[in-house]
Amino acid sequence: MNESERAEAGWFAAVDRDEPDSVRRALENGRADGPADWPRLAVEAGFAADEDAYYDSLHEATVTATRAAVTERERADDRQLVHAVRAMDDCRRTANELAERLAEWAGTLEAEAGTGLEYARVLAARDPEPHESAVVSLAGRVVDLADEADDLHALVERLAPTVAPNLSALAGPVLAARLVSLAGGLESLAKKPSGTIQVLGAEDALFAHLRGHAPSPKHGIIFTHDAVRGTRREDRGSAARAVAGKLAIAARVDHYAGDYRPELETELTERIETIQARAGGADGADDGGNDE
Repeated sequence: MNESERAEAGWFAAVDRDEPDSVRRALENGRADGPADWPRLAVEAGFAADEDAYYDSLHEATVTATRAAVTERERADDRQLVHAVRAMDDCRRTANELAERLAEWAGTLEAEAGTGLEYARVLAARDPEPHESAVVSLAGRVVDLADEADDLHALVERLAPTVAPNLSALAGPVLAARLVSLAGGLESLAKKPSGTIQVLGAEDALFAHLRGHAPSPKHGIIFTHDAVRGTRREDRGSAARAVAGKLAIAARVDHYAGDYRPELETELTERIETIQARAGGADGADDGGNDE
């Protein structure tokens, strides 16, 4: 049966309905030039005993195909990077919150109680007295979470340059990973304009601005980039635009081409040096950082 005949017969032509993978592949790869009475044709072809059986098979095939697509997508390198950086941030945040709780609790047991993760490490290494066993146990959990965050940080730094080499070179592995995470994936980030990338992570401030309750945010998470954070306040808008413009290009190169282009880093460095060297002036007077 050639492709044209198969299209006319339906996706179910020459398919064994008792083999889910075969049915899924037929559904994914099948095509038709127009609608037809598929249930009737399926019955006539012997694929299904009746229309209800056809729809049962169609439902099973679509569910199987969707699960396969989701599994493939989640196993993609950029999704693994997203999970890693989100887990890292969750572990770090939880460890810090629990360290504060630990300090408050330990302060009720000893006058010289310390604070932070370093104190948690000191406490976790202690041979506890009976009255402080729960506190020392909690300190151990805090340390475990902090160590897990460190391990995930190392994973992000290894994984990000392989997933997005140009984005990682321009932003650093962790910021690159967070941008991919905020966008929902590298493909999604690659499709965003530089103005959107500029304010990723500042959604609350942006919505407040749209409601008329706050000024427009100049930057989101890219504020952590040295080129933005290291620029004087009146020029940060220009720096943020320059960084966002190059990050937008880097994301597109990473997604659509995948090759490393060092000239992007050189161009951004030169642009930021120009912004930081100027004597002052109104923020945004020289926009030139929008490289779209």
